[in-house]
Amino acid sequence: MVTLNEIKQRLAIAIQQSGKTQTEIARQLKIRQQTVSHYVKGDIMPAFDTFANLCIILDLDANEILGIN
Repeated sequence: MVTLNEIKQRLAIAIQQSGKTQTEIARQLKIRQQTVSHYVKGDIMPAFDTFANLCIILDLDANEILGIN
């Protein structure tokens, strides 16, 4: 079974390895940089629409982040 903590961890790693700053990501998503920081810390998960757009911006496979193979 996939856990929320595993998803948060994979998302945080993907953001950190993206080569983009949290400020750049926030600007593209039209959210605050602090919100992106919370994603990286694993404090919160993005809303579904934000998650989808984050995957597009960072060229991520949503299935990989969600642990769906």
